[in-house]
Amino acid sequence: MNEENPNADVTVIQTQFCGRLRSKKFFMLDRLATSADDYIDSANHVWCCETQEVIGPDNQRVNPDGCGPGRSCYTSAI
Repeated sequence: MNEENPNADVTVIQTQFCGRLRSKKFFMLDRLATSADDYIDSANHVWCCETQEVIGPDNQRVNPDGCGPGRSCYTSAI
């Protein structure tokens, strides 16, 4: 560990989906979501729990395929 910067040696694990992505189906899971089907149900409605809207903090539409690593507002689910 680096004593000047204790976080310098920390590796952040990136999950496939943003930790802020939500849907009704998400709340029924007893595990980490591993596919878009874990979010999408018959209503086909997902939202960002930070904005509470279908638009994320970066002003882009929320969806399982687009809410992952590389997006500016992405946060790992772990």
